[in-house]
Amino acid sequence: MAKGIKEIKKPIVALLHLAAFPSDPNYVRGTTMGEIVKQAAKDLEALQKGGVDAVLFSNEFGIPYRNVADHMTTAAIARIVGELKHDISVPYGVDLLQDPVNIIDLAVAVEASFVREQFTGAFVGEGGIFRTDIAETLRRRRQLDAMDLEMYYFLNNESDVYLNDRDYATIVRSMIFKCKPDGICVAGIHAGADPDSAWIKGIKEAAKSTRVFCNTGCKKENIREKLTVADGAFVGTTFKVDGKFENFIDYHRVKEFMDEVKDFRKGFTE
Repeated sequence: MAKGIKEIKKPIVALLHLAAFPSDPNYVRGTTMGEIVKQAAKDLEALQKGGVDAVLFSNEFGIPYRNVADHMTTAAIARIVGELKHDISVPYGVDLLQDPVNIIDLAVAVEASFVREQFTGAFVGEGGIFRTDIAETLRRRRQLDAMDLEMYYFLNNESDVYLNDRDYATIVRSMIFKCKPDGICVAGIHAGADPDSAWIKGIKEAAKSTRVFCNTGCKKENIREKLTVADGAFVGTTFKVDGKFENFIDYHRVKEFMDEVKDFRKGFTE
């Protein structure tokens, strides 16, 4: 298993949003898989050149997501990572939205070092009711001898509502005791929207030694604040052309953001 992000201080994990696949509602008719691979290669180059600490390959443009990924999605991600593998110079992971079980098979197949997903809880939203199966997920991880695979759990499912009347601090403590996540990801209401920093701080207090990540909404203007209360961040939208979700990566925005992060790290003390 390749090196993950556990040992990186205040890591910035860049989301590489893969273009919609032929089985997705927003797929652009006539786009070949070869073209999708080429776009992913361009984004990977821009992210790595810009100085990010790690890359997460994600089928973000597959919205709305299936609760069990179709074969086209898993095959497409596997092909893309497989073709780009020799060009990846930082730790990399996969995000199979929104399938918390088959993501383990995908990660093992492409030799990813970490995964990020909604692994616990039950939620309701535009897609109906979504329930996870953490018992099956962790057993699959064991069956595939992937115990070194780092797992980063969503605390909340962005715009969906948690079917749970417990407060989040209690949920965090229970999640850590039962499921042993490598990190907990706190999100805003959707991609590009940042969660309140005071809330992240409270989650970190409940999580104690377990790492807590800001999962959405990090920008050059607020990243110092977010990294002060969080242990790292998963960053996507702000790296894109004009800072818009629907666009692809802008190297200059990545570089400016990471320069800010590196300057913050120099003066940061625990």
